[in-house]
Amino acid sequence: MAKDGSTAAATDGTTTGSGDIARSLELLWGTGDRPSRGPKPGLTLDRIVTAAVAVADAEGLSAVSMRRLSTELGTGTMSLYRYVPGKAELLDLMLDRVLGEPLPAGSGRPAADHPAPEDWRVAIDTMARTYLDNLRRHPWLLKINQARTVLGPSALRGLELALTALRSMGLRDPELIGVIITVNSFVEGLARTQADAAEAVAQTGLSDEEFWESQHPYLERAMLSGGYPMMAGMSEDTFSADFDHFTFGLDRLIAGFEALVAERTAASAPAPATTPAAERTPDPAPAPAADRT
Repeated sequence: MAKDGSTAAATDGTTTGSGDIARSLELLWGTGDRPSRGPKPGLTLDRIVTAAVAVADAEGLSAVSMRRLSTELGTGTMSLYRYVPGKAELLDLMLDRVLGEPLPAGSGRPAADHPAPEDWRVAIDTMARTYLDNLRRHPWLLKINQARTVLGPSALRGLELALTALRSMGLRDPELIGVIITVNSFVEGLARTQADAAEAVAQTGLSDEEFWESQHPYLERAMLSGGYPMMAGMSEDTFSADFDHFTFGLDRLIAGFEALVAERTAASAPAPATTPAAERTPDPAPAPAADRT
């Protein structure tokens, strides 16, 4: 690793935090020097990042390059380097940009800078659905390594809102982070499956229906062979596209967190008050045997 914190090896721009970390942080937090030369009125860092996100949304992250952006913005390639060192640092800015995006109008869900829901269950549901929406709008997010994300204002604001909403769960701080990681991992896994399916259609030209129909004769013989009794006995709607796997899985996650919260609440509840032995009213002595009639 270089002294400035950047990786010494060349990067293809698909790993966050792989460029000049100090420069990325300066650009994210607005502390870096503004370019002293160049076409100031027509070109800004905001325009560059906006154009990069638009290209990535339309054609994928591999289409994003300084040369391509210079064409999109109608400027010389070298002019871009006065604002951002390269694609690795640009990726850090793109990621923070999309993390801070408000949702499309009419989505029925709060924007990233709105107050967090008071009910942690609603917060988890909102967090998961917001993230899924974001991944669908920007599928290139699933192609990058975010293990070492350079944290900018949008990323920190999102984390602050999530932690604020989840605080009422009464869990330890590492566990609250665990809740966020668990939910995000679930969302990413489902979104990646959906994105891979769409990419397969684009690459092969076969729809999902055509793909599975081509396997039907072979699968039918397999089911009739008696070698797969469990699968052969499943209902016809088992693999129906109408089943909402996302809501099913998310509800089960929330139910699991509810069980944990209930367990912690019960464990922290004060024990029932007991009367000291000295203050207890003694039981009456049994009557003598001669008096029992």
